[in-house]
Amino acid sequence: MDEKTFWNKVLSRLKKTYSRPIFQTWFINTKVIAIKENTAIIACPSKFVKDTIEKKYFLILKKTVSEVRGEKTKLTLKVQSSLLSQEVKKPKPLGPLFEEEVQTAQKKPAYLRPEFTFLNFAVSSTNELAYAAATAVAKTPGKAYNPLFLYGGVGVGKTHLMQAIGNEILKVHPNLKVIYGVSEDFTNEIITAIQTKTTGSFRKRYRSAKVLLIDDIQFIAGKTAVQEEFFHTFNAIQRIGGQIVLTSDKPPAEIAKLEQRLRSRFEGGLAIDIQPPDFELRTAILLIKAKQQNLELPMEIAKTIAANIESTRRLEGFLVRLKTETTFRKTPIDSELVNSLLGKPKEEVVPRKIKPQEILKSVAQVNKVKISEIKGPVRKKHLVESRHISMYLQRTLLKLPLMEIGKIHGDRDHTTVMHAVEKIANKLSTSEDLRNKVSLIKSSI
Repeated sequence: MDEKTFWNKVLSRLKKTYSRPIFQTWFINTKVIAIKENTAIIACPSKFVKDTIEKKYFLILKKTVSEVRGEKTKLTLKVQSSLLSQEVKKPKPLGPLFEEEVQTAQKKPAYLRPEFTFLNFAVSSTNELAYAAATAVAKTPGKAYNPLFLYGGVGVGKTHLMQAIGNEILKVHPNLKVIYGVSEDFTNEIITAIQTKTTGSFRKRYRSAKVLLIDDIQFIAGKTAVQEEFFHTFNAIQRIGGQIVLTSDKPPAEIAKLEQRLRSRFEGGLAIDIQPPDFELRTAILLIKAKQQNLELPMEIAKTIAANIESTRRLEGFLVRLKTETTFRKTPIDSELVNSLLGKPKEEVVPRKIKPQEILKSVAQVNKVKISEIKGPVRKKHLVESRHISMYLQRTLLKLPLMEIGKIHGDRDHTTVMHAVEKIANKLSTSEDLRNKVSLIKSSI
């Protein structure tokens, strides 16, 4: 096949692999220059594009090129600035920021997952406030809470609630202009608009949105041009009575390098913390997800899984594995199968009442510190972590009030306890060492 046909096939596969904003930003203006001695030489329109592809997308690009050629192929990226100048002379239509489409009753928004609805959202004490606020926003967009700022760790349901708002609004107002996406796409689209000198159409399209839903807004912090653009977009949408919903892994006050004027805007509406799901909520989530996958999951089995897995992402992964095993073995779901997949049998035990002092003692033993040091004023790194873990366990295992936990740990303020609990909850989703340490402490109590 000739080089043009070859590269079109590569681009076609990349378009299916990545979201539209990423594809348009980094791949749309690339082309193959030559293929020599089993090495494909790829031209990029700028050094910035070349460096980004090498850093973030090189392995997938190499794999795609090899698959299309039918043999292992090496890659060499080169800068060919004429590609960009050609694009500026005859710019291609810049794709909407987040695959924006005119909505009709028959047409779903490109990135709103249809299963993310309020009906499929499990509610408990850890997220009931966020759920109530989200439903209020969906009923009266632009009037209830604007902006609505949802924050919490990985897998607590932020994206589900945000997309449920979009789905509910479009169900009632199918022609309303709704834009959903993540902050990385927002950043990439701005870069493309600047490169292709199409910032005017970018702003016109964005600032006319009636509902703007953006995930992981914390990632625009520290990016001056992006924050500038988002500030004016935010103001324009609010000015026309539009609704803004944002999610983050932390509250606005704790997002480092976020401009003060944006922090002020984010705090001007309603900011809600969504806590990690408790046992009851994890069980409910399992039952809902199982129903969506047409999987018959008995209540007792769901409880067993929920007792062993705390992360909602891992719960979903476990369900996929469970369905695969039952299909392959052609056997019903039972305790023996579930326990084997969990890695160890789990006997039913009557939970005993744990005392706060037992948690302090276990934290001290595992971390090799003294209880007096955990309660004390010294702020050495290992002592602060031990203190935070103890506060987190007092809160999640015993459900103690924040003020009571503060008294147990040297008469500390309830806001200090709240910060400690949030910090450990967030860190648990990314740090395997911390998860192992917390698990060891729990088992020793």
